[in-house]
Amino acid sequence: MPLNSLKDAFLDELRDVLSAEKQLIKALPKMAKGATSDQLRDAIEAHLEETKSHVERVEAVFESLDHKPRSKKCEAMEGLLEEGASILQEDAAPDVLDALIIAAAQKVEHYEIATYGTLCTWAKMLGYDTALQLLKQNLSQEVTADEKLTDLSKTINKSAMNPATEEKLEQAKAR
Repeated sequence: MPLNSLKDAFLDELRDVLSAEKQLIKALPKMAKGATSDQLRDAIEAHLEETKSHVERVEAVFESLDHKPRSKKCEAMEGLLEEGASILQEDAAPDVLDALIIAAAQKVEHYEIATYGTLCTWAKMLGYDTALQLLKQNLSQEVTADEKLTDLSKTINKSAMNPATEEKLEQAKAR
């Protein structure tokens, strides 16, 4: 599809974020399973449920503009998720692994925040009021998820600073 206007760019970016959210739905359960902190696992699982609602809202944006919801492969999210998957393969102490998972998750959140911020700006400029309200909800949840990860990182990162004991390493290997 040629991109000749801001409306075209908006729809193109909307297709991209739909793909990103769908990819994330597949990846989050693996990240949650890899987390050793119950709080981190709970946060990831809660965000999985929010992500499902993000897909529904993005699809509603398409419908509000009389377009069929279609995704376009989001290569940026694919790369971020590949990086996150590789972290789960690391031979790391539990607290260090959790710190790495948080770092990967925040990269994803920051990408989504940037994308939804752009889409909100464009929706406002284009007069897409319904789209703007739906996209603002997604943006707000992404910001909140990032803040929760930052809060979790304060204790997890502190724990990761201490050398792992042999017991912690054995627990990580037993997972």
